[in-house]
This record gives sequence, structure tokens and C-alpha cells, in this order.
Amino acid sequence: MEILEILECSPPPAREPLDAERAAAVARAFKALGDPVRLQIVSIVASHAGGEVCACDITGAFELSQPTISHHLKVLKDVGLLTSERRASWVYYRLVPETLGDLSALLTVPATA
Repeated sequence: MEILEILECSPPPAREPLDAERAAAVARAFKALGDPVRLQIVSIVASHAGGEVCACDITGAFELSQPTISHHLKVLKDVGLLTSERRASWVYYRLVPETLGDLSALLTVPATA
């Protein structure tokens, strides 16, 4: 008598796929990064030693008004890509490592054993 093997079409998942709620949050972050100015802002913050940058340095990098830059910073904060801290009259921005990790993990193919 021959034993039948049941074959799966795909190998088992290497990590847990996103649920609907997490997918919606990640999609909002990717949508925010779909704007070239916001993508540049994230790049500016990521490129600074210490991982933080003053809002004045961000504003100075663009030929846009301060209110426009503030709007872009707010969008990035609202989706969890940036956090800020006020120090006297200046605001300093930092990337949120957990959010960047989520985006990176989604775009990284898991290693095969």
C-alpha cells in the first residue's frame, strides 16, 4: 500500500503576515512617504548624527514656507514616523525606530533555512 504525501503549494510563512489593522497603519506611513518632500524630511532626520534635527534645519533645506514644512512634519508625526521634543523655542525631530522597523520588515524577504 502506497502512502500519499500531502504537499502544500507554498512553504510555511517565515513570519506572521499583517492583520487588517496593522496593514492600515503601515499603508498610512507608506502613503505619507509617497510625497517627495516628506521623504526628503525623513532622509534629513535619518542622516543627522544622533538621529535628531532641529526644525530650523529642516525648514532651511527647502524653498517652501515654514507653514508648509510644518504641515509635512505634522503628517509624518501623525503616522508615527517622527516624534518631536520642544526645547526652549526650538523643536527637535527624531525618527521612530519601531515604525521604521515595521516598514523595513515588510520590505525584507525572510532568509531561507
